[in-house]
Amino acid sequence: MKIGILISGRGSNMVAIVEAVQSGQLPNSEVVVVISDKKSAEGLEKAKARGVETVVVARKQRSREEHDAEIIAELKRRGTELVCLAGYMRLLSGDFVAAFPNKIVNIHPSLLPAFPGLEAQRQAFDYGVKISGCTVHFVDEDLDHGAIILQKAVEVADTDTAETLSAKILEHEHALYIEALRIIVRKNYKIVGRKVFYD
Repeated sequence: MKIGILISGRGSNMVAIVEAVQSGQLPNSEVVVVISDKKSAEGLEKAKARGVETVVVARKQRSREEHDAEIIAELKRRGTELVCLAGYMRLLSGDFVAAFPNKIVNIHPSLLPAFPGLEAQRQAFDYGVKISGCTVHFVDEDLDHGAIILQKAVEVADTDTAETLSAKILEHEHALYIEALRIIVRKNYKIVGRKVFYD
């Protein structure tokens, strides 16, 4: 399965995916491109260091649809079959979602549907929850809304800060993302309404 990864920043989940593919932990797959909307994204150099092609598609004051159209073209040109969002900080347009139906995956640092959007870890911490975590889900047109593939709970200790909670959640994000991608690459799942079923 040909995988394209979208990033905006440091790319730690991207690195986890690339290394899982290259080590055989995620078999029958290949990362064909890493695309960033920001030229300064740290993840670009990390991808290059691992031998993965990188492309920058800057926003340039364009509409979301115009920007997405260029990214779609770059992904299609390389035969991308699965799109992974790894810290990509832009909501996708309806055109993008339609171009890859049920083939776009994201990881979010909360137990959705709780705390969607930016700074989910701080949202959870400020709310005073005792359990938070991370969610891997398919992407639809709404923010952090698509069908949930996997979730991992993380306990919030009394001694935690928003920063330590973020670090604890991140420790689980990489493994959870790879586990979810393994399900998708094996193609042993089905989506019924909002539910994802797999063996």
